[in-house]
Amino acid sequence: MSEISLWNESLVAGSLTPSNQKSYEVTKRIHEGKKPLCSVVFNFIDPRFYNFFVTAGGNGINMYNCLEDGGISSLHSYTDEDKEESFYTASWTCILLERNPFVAAGGLKGRIRVLNLQNNIIKTLVGHQGSVNEIKTHPMIPQLVLSASNDGTVRLWNVETGICVLVFAGSGGHESAVLSVDFHPYDMHRFVSCCMKTTTKVWSMKEFGKHVDESFTWKDDPKTFQTQVVQFPVFTASDRMTIVECNCWVGDYILSKSMTDKILLWQPQLKENSPGEVTLDVLCRYPIPKSYLGHIKFSCDLPMNYVSIGNQKGKIYVWDLKTRPPVLITVLSHYQSKSVIKQTAMSTDGNTILAASEDGTLWRWDVKRV
Repeated sequence: MSEISLWNESLVAGSLTPSNQKSYEVTKRIHEGKKPLCSVVFNFIDPRFYNFFVTAGGNGINMYNCLEDGGISSLHSYTDEDKEESFYTASWTCILLERNPFVAAGGLKGRIRVLNLQNNIIKTLVGHQGSVNEIKTHPMIPQLVLSASNDGTVRLWNVETGICVLVFAGSGGHESAVLSVDFHPYDMHRFVSCCMKTTTKVWSMKEFGKHVDESFTWKDDPKTFQTQVVQFPVFTASDRMTIVECNCWVGDYILSKSMTDKILLWQPQLKENSPGEVTLDVLCRYPIPKSYLGHIKFSCDLPMNYVSIGNQKGKIYVWDLKTRPPVLITVLSHYQSKSVIKQTAMSTDGNTILAASEDGTLWRWDVKRV
């Protein structure tokens, strides 16, 4: 599909067709502090807590509840004992014997803190030799999480037992900092990862299913568990143009954000005479003006109908993922939002958008009620 022209910054939702129109308004803003907010994530693993979300920034983790009236209720706050810690990422997870969800958070120091809803540390997962850039939870087995690190590895953890089950690294692994990971939505064995050296890799855990099962029944010290190293991905794709800093699955397609002011939706095409290597067959391009700064990450609603992402001017772009050619739903802006939006979070239906800002402000946008 040919690249669509860059949308004018002045475009508003009212200029779009009614079927694609969504008009949002700011319903709440909270200034958490002077330190940048790097991450904001809704809880998609437990329907009882779909309105819960978590933010990460500096050495603090905050849990909130999105209220139906547009407000935000604070649940608990956690401040790490290490004042030099800086959290970059957080993900909701669970422990089978507990009724409530947990949060796994990581960042500068490479440790992963597992916190309960009272923000008490349940476990600390240690193994990475570099910063943790992203944590993602398995959609079908939420006791399992992936962590992407500056040490060039991806690790699979069992938060219930505290075991590092698998390490994805070696001959076919990433050669630089891994920035993003995401589990496949319905192939429980696959995930995608991307790194600083413009490469995207798809991995499979299928051959290690027995090993994953053993991590749930291990009774000895977690340090004695025989962590397995996975050296070769299913395939590797390279943009060769720019760093890929965020990726996720949309069905069997991959949505990627690079440092070239755009998001790509693509599918891998095998290269002839090059086993394990693929090219990017780009299906759609979603321009995002002023988003070339690093560590700006997008989010989608639960059914993957929409994608939202901020830029370095404090604006948020919302695209329709189901429309061909792509349709820009709206551009959200506010006179007080001038700082980089590091990450957005969309509610299950896409009607609420949260934004984590570099100036320490949390923004809530909601679809206007008729």
